Amino acid sequence: MSYTSLNFALFVCITALVYFLFPVKKYQWTVLLAASYVFYLFVGYKHAFFLLFTTVSVYATALVIDRIAVRGQEQLKAHKEDWDKAQKKAFRTQIKQKKRSVMLLAVIVNLAILCFLKYYNFLAGSLNDLLGAGGIRFSAPTLRLLLPLGISFYTFQAVGYVLDVYNEKVQPERNVFKFALFVSFFPQIVQGPISFYSQLAHQLYEPHRFEYTRAKHGCELILWGLFKKLVIADRALIAINAVLDQYINFGGTTLTFTILLYALQLYTDFSGGIDISRGVAQILGIDMVQNFKRPYFATDINDYWRRWHISLGAWMKEYVFYPLALSKRFAALSKKIKASRFGSTPAGNHVARVLPTSIASLIVFLLVGAWHGANWKYIGFGLWNGGVIMVSTLMEPLFVKLAEKLRINTKTMFFRLFQMLRTFLIVLVGYVFDVAPTLTDALRTLWRMLVRQNFAAAGAEIAGLGLTGKDYWLLGICTLFLLVVSILQERSADVSLREKLDQKPFILRYALLFVGILAIVIFGIYGPGYNPADFVYMQF
Repeated sequence: MSYTSLNFALFVCITALVYFLFPVKKYQWTVLLAASYVFYLFVGYKHAFFLLFTTVSVYATALVIDRIAVRGQEQLKAHKEDWDKAQKKAFRTQIKQKKRSVMLLAVIVNLAILCFLKYYNFLAGSLNDLLGAGGIRFSAPTLRLLLPLGISFYTFQAVGYVLDVYNEKVQPERNVFKFALFVSFFPQIVQGPISFYSQLAHQLYEPHRFEYTRAKHGCELILWGLFKKLVIADRALIAINAVLDQYINFGGTTLTFTILLYALQLYTDFSGGIDISRGVAQILGIDMVQNFKRPYFATDINDYWRRWHISLGAWMKEYVFYPLALSKRFAALSKKIKASRFGSTPAGNHVARVLPTSIASLIVFLLVGAWHGANWKYIGFGLWNGGVIMVSTLMEPLFVKLAEKLRINTKTMFFRLFQMLRTFLIVLVGYVFDVAPTLTDALRTLWRMLVRQNFAAAGAEIAGLGLTGKDYWLLGICTLFLLVVSILQERSADVSLREKLDQKPFILRYALLFVGILAIVIFGIYGPGYNPADFVYMQF
């Protein structure tokens, strides 16, 4: 049941109708639970066990952690008078260790399931290649493993919940069915966004009444997502796939064009899918977190990742980056550098201050790269992004001094445009790792893009990628339109364009919506004989 199918539209309409007409508002959330499991069983019933296991194991773990904490407090209260400070401290440490052991068991088991299903065959193949190169006759078996739908998303969301319970940021959910809804909520289970329990759960459980404005805004967001997916992303994908099928035969100019096209396709595909997800949730009265904030307007790579896949970045920051950067080992490393002769210099003081966070960022991006897929090219993707961030952070004082010496005014619009272009080029290099079949192919592609530019041959090559001249013109016009909309959004970040559209005359509003629907119907890639492309992040 693709998000772009009529079946999904009918499913959403029936769900919304039953949801808002449900007589007992206290139990209105049960409609969302039923709809979520119907959707999941319809799309991926063969692997529903994994979803159920994660739900039950994390739910039970949270309750056990809470029970340990409550009983610990009861014992402390009971021995308030006869235990000294040392005994109380030792007991608190013992309770914390018990909670930590239970939490780690749940986290490790669920992440191990994800890692096994996603990475086993990749690791087995890499091991076989390594042993074969060393002349060792051993072959690790490969297994026929299929990745359950949305496993990365619901696993991360569930793991985040149990970590929040352990850290006493949220109270554990007592109702297993309510928790099951939090894990399986159908608009987000396919490709996110990854939500925190404190942000999403209460919205799922609260009763909602139909609101025309919310429903209208949700439909507008869905329409915008469908436009980006069907008109832009799926059209661009035709040319990209034509290159990938025989990329070895193309010159550097065509490969550069393909990477630029991929930047457009990836953004419109992923953000379009998220828009549909958020639009469906908004119709139901639920606000999911924003996942994109015009990432190609970023002025540095850090800014780019604050704007791209925001929910994944927030998850990594909360549960990986901060625990690493604030850990005792990293603090000891900083102190060791400061105590050295190098640490007494301005440069050394800067390195001592930022090196722990830089290393933590590099580790985070290695994990982000691995999260994107089971292939060494994704490790390269993570190393590139993490390495650029690490180097730019460590070299920041040098860049500031260089700008001062060259008398560069960093506050001008021209410098901002330079920063955006520079960041976009860095992002494009990372996309090469994403597009190429292997890490070796990615490095070869980068080399061709640098030394084998052939503008004369590129025209004929690009013309033979399965798209007509009209298709390229349409992509160009749509890209320009997307740019204009993004500029308007960037200039009025506090008020959405949908809210601004509400202030326009009735005829103008509905004329624009009609044109949008017409554009999807006329220019969308769909119909008999066409196999619709899955959203990029469905494979995660």
